[in-house]
Amino acid sequence: MSNSEEAAPAPLTKAVLTVFLPFSGGYFLSYLFRSVNAIIAPQLTGELGLGAADLGLLTSAYFLAFAAFQIPLGVLLDRFGPRKVHPLLLCFAALGGALFAFGTSLTELLVGRALIGLGVSGALMASFKAITMWFPRRTWPLTNGCFMAVGGLGAISATAPTEWLLEVTDWRGVFMGLAGGCVVIAALIFFVCPEREVAGRNTTLKESLTGIAHIFTDRLFWRVWPVSVAVIAYSMAVQGLWIGPYLRDVGAFGREMVANHLFWTAASLTVGFIFSGLVASRLERRGISLAVSFGFIAVAFMIAQGLIVFQIVPQSLLPWVLFALTGNATAINYALLSRHFPLAYAGRANTAINLMIFLGAFSIQYAIGGIISLWPTSADGGYAAEGYKVAFGVFLILQIITFAWFVLSARWAPASRS
Repeated sequence: MSNSEEAAPAPLTKAVLTVFLPFSGGYFLSYLFRSVNAIIAPQLTGELGLGAADLGLLTSAYFLAFAAFQIPLGVLLDRFGPRKVHPLLLCFAALGGALFAFGTSLTELLVGRALIGLGVSGALMASFKAITMWFPRRTWPLTNGCFMAVGGLGAISATAPTEWLLEVTDWRGVFMGLAGGCVVIAALIFFVCPEREVAGRNTTLKESLTGIAHIFTDRLFWRVWPVSVAVIAYSMAVQGLWIGPYLRDVGAFGREMVANHLFWTAASLTVGFIFSGLVASRLERRGISLAVSFGFIAVAFMIAQGLIVFQIVPQSLLPWVLFALTGNATAINYALLSRHFPLAYAGRANTAINLMIFLGAFSIQYAIGGIISLWPTSADGGYAAEGYKVAFGVFLILQIITFAWFVLSARWAPASRS
C-alpha cells in the first residue's frame, strides 16, 4: 500500500479530541518517567549508596528495554494498530512503576526501570502511527512537533514541580502516582480512540520481516540514523539524568536552583518541538526540504554542546536553553522517514530509527557515568568537573563525525520515494 492509498483523514477536531489528546497523555508519562531521575538522583544515591556508573546504569535501563522492543513494536503496530498495542504496553509500565516504588536494591530498581521502558516503548511510535492514520499527510511535521511538545510538558513536570511534590511525598510516592497514571491513560486510549483499518493488517510475518530488512538496507535510513543517534540520543541521555548532577557539580547550584534550571531547559525543550515543526513546515512550502532543516538544527545543537563541553559559562542557563531547544527538535527526522516509506511501513520505519536512538541513549547515558567515575568524587559525593568535560567532549566529536557523514552522503541518499 503506497502513501497515495492512505485512508482519508478524519475531521481535525475529532482527530485531536479522540486521538491526539489520549495518546499524548501516554507520551507525557513516558517523558516524565524518562526525566525524573535527574531530580531524584541525590535521593537514590543517598538511600541506596549508588555510584556514578550505578546511577547511569539504573537510569539507562529504561532506554535498553525501550530499544529492545522497537522492532517487535513496529510489526505489532503495522498489523494490529496503535489503539490495541499501546494500552497493553502501558500496563507493563504501571507494573514497573510500582516495582520501582517498592524496590530496596539496585537489582529490583533495575527490573522496575526496565519494565517501565518496555511499557512506554510505544508511547511515541504508537502515536506517530496514529497520526499517519488520522491526520492529513501535509500536517505530519507540525502535528508530530505539537505532540512531542506534550512530552516536553512531561519533562517540565519532572523538574521543579517534582521537587515541590517531594516536599509532600518521597520518590517512592511519585512512582506510585505514575503507575496509577499509566492505568488511567491505557483505559482512555482503549475506550476513547476509535478503531480504523490498519494498512498492514493482512501482512504475513514473513512480509513484515522483509519490510524491516528493506528499511535497514535503505540508503536514506543509513544517512539519517548515525547523526540522529549522536544528537537525539545524546540529548535524551543528558537531559534524562546528567544535566542535574552537572549543574550541581560544575555550576555549584543548590537543589532549588538545579530544579529551576531543569524547569527552564524542559520548557525550552517543549518550545523546540513546536518551533521545529512550524519552521520545517514553512520552509518546506518554500522548497527547503526536511533534511536541510534537520541539518541546520543539528549544527545549532553542536554549538550549544561546545559551550557546555568547554564550560565557557558554567553558571549560565543560556547554553542549556539552546541545547534543549535544538536537541530533540531534530526529531523531524521521523516525519522525513515516514514520508519516504509507504504508509504500511510507517510503524516499522519509525521504530527502526527509534531502535537506533534508544540503543544509543542507553549506551551514552551509561558511558557518561563510566567516564565520570574515572575521576575521584568530592567529600560531599560530587563528581569532578574534568570528568564532565571529557565525557561530554567525546560525544561532541561523535556528533561532528556523524554530521559530516549526513552531509557528504546526501549525493547518494534519495530524499523521498513518495
